[in-house]
Amino acid sequence: MTDELKGQGYDIPPELAGNVTITTLDKVNNWARRSSIWPMFFGLACCAIEMICTAGPRFDFSRFGMEVMRPTPRQSDAMIVSGTVTKKMLPQIIRLYNQMAEPKYVIAMGACASGGGPFKEGYSVVSGIDKYLPVDVYIPGCPPTPQALLYGLIKLQERIDKQSFRTVRWYQKEAEEPIPVPVYGPDIMDPRQYDLIKEYTHQKLAEQPTVGQDDDQAAGEPA
Repeated sequence: MTDELKGQGYDIPPELAGNVTITTLDKVNNWARRSSIWPMFFGLACCAIEMICTAGPRFDFSRFGMEVMRPTPRQSDAMIVSGTVTKKMLPQIIRLYNQMAEPKYVIAMGACASGGGPFKEGYSVVSGIDKYLPVDVYIPGCPPTPQALLYGLIKLQERIDKQSFRTVRWYQKEAEEPIPVPVYGPDIMDPRQYDLIKEYTHQKLAEQPTVGQDDDQAAGEPA
């Protein structure tokens, strides 16, 4: 056991200090999870190259217990969105996130994943993955360096240290619904906004004159 697990306010006799420690269940649980985060092994654009470099021997994020990058979402704890999120790729990202088991975390790596980056005004780019997924840590840069990714992972560990069984969403009584997978059509459509899209469509159709009205108006006009 490390010193970070020891509870505060309890005095342990010196002769038992090497064998006994007093802590809380939250601290033990958080310490275990923060020390064994398994990122999902997938990338979207140039930020993924920096992510791969971070896993290499020079930076070696296995020091933080994160070297086990899993190729399947069902064995992953963290999704590192590393690169430009296009509207065509967004449904696949949401589907992978829904397949991850709780607890799960999302890291927006780079300017594109955080807010669209230099392609923000592009017709095919989503201006930030946080419009669809709950992001835990944002890492700025274009692309961020491996040191920046390591710093973001450390911040994720600090966030995990503050969690409690009483407040985290995956231990609540209410069932958590999966995030609806957006539909890629003429533009990306969020199923949660279907009612709004339907109302807007009916409003625009009501404002347009019908074909018969156009013919009657044309017939009544003087030559």
